[in-house]
Amino acid sequence: MKFSGVFACAMFMWGVAASARPASAAADTPVREVAVTVDDLPAAAASPTRGDAKSIIDMTTKIIATLKQQNVPAVGFVNEQKVYKWGEVDERIRALAMWLDAGFELGNHTFSHPSLNKVGLQEFEDNVIQGETVLKLLLAQHKMKLRYFRHPYLDTGRDLRTKMDADAFLTGRGYRIAPVTMDAWDWMFASVYSDAKTRGDAAMEQQTVSAYLSYTETVFAFYEKFSKELFGYEPKQILLLHGNQMEADHLGDVLNLLRKRGYRFVTLENALSDQVYSLPDTYIGEEGTGWIDHWAIARGITRKDFPVAPAAFFEKYQALTPPD
Repeated sequence: MKFSGVFACAMFMWGVAASARPASAAADTPVREVAVTVDDLPAAAASPTRGDAKSIIDMTTKIIATLKQQNVPAVGFVNEQKVYKWGEVDERIRALAMWLDAGFELGNHTFSHPSLNKVGLQEFEDNVIQGETVLKLLLAQHKMKLRYFRHPYLDTGRDLRTKMDADAFLTGRGYRIAPVTMDAWDWMFASVYSDAKTRGDAAMEQQTVSAYLSYTETVFAFYEKFSKELFGYEPKQILLLHGNQMEADHLGDVLNLLRKRGYRFVTLENALSDQVYSLPDTYIGEEGTGWIDHWAIARGITRKDFPVAPAAFFEKYQALTPPD
């Protein structure tokens, strides 16, 4: 289907949905939905991945408990390389199994998190396959199939041929690509937060969390407005989070913030049923970005007023991050 046809269909469906709601409800409470996804499991860089497995289990327990208590569905995306630490393999696999035991789903985020924009197509494909070994065994134990894939760094290819070939490869292996429409860079804030927590700097911990929540709200406000300008309605959003200590300690704050903005939480499968995710994605570029940006660029629309993360925290993140 051509983009214009899909776009027209989206506009029509938005009109039907809007007309079906009471005027007071449309005016007072926005109808918003979001799916939560969590990358870099069993634990992201700004977390105890370099520490002991017990810390990973504790962190996982806290994140899962918050999601369960607030009745929020989620899909976690796994880098299997993180499982293989000498003497801790079983416990790190147990951390992944905890997600499935709690009723959540796991997807493939490749084995070692390579960027498709930097490695060759064959290396990328091999890394995808290598990332399936433990995942498929765990999912089979829960009578589930591996069905979602998330690109590392959100890099989907620097040229259209590579992108198309990678997409065809993923589809051929039974994957549905999991886009991202909301990303407040929790990985950046999490590094600063983890450092402050390690040093016992409670004031910096709180400053970091406050800055992160403020930036999250700014990102949501921007893309809510931008998506409505593009499509005539706000589609079901997909939020990117990471398995880190900051989310373990403050995920509840993020969820509360979203509820105040009128969001209810849906499964990734539900979110992907929104017709906007059927739009063609021809975005290519050096840097990964969210899919609302993808669709805008495909229509020849570029924006220079995107929300910028606080420079002070980005500088702290860079100081804490070892060079490649």
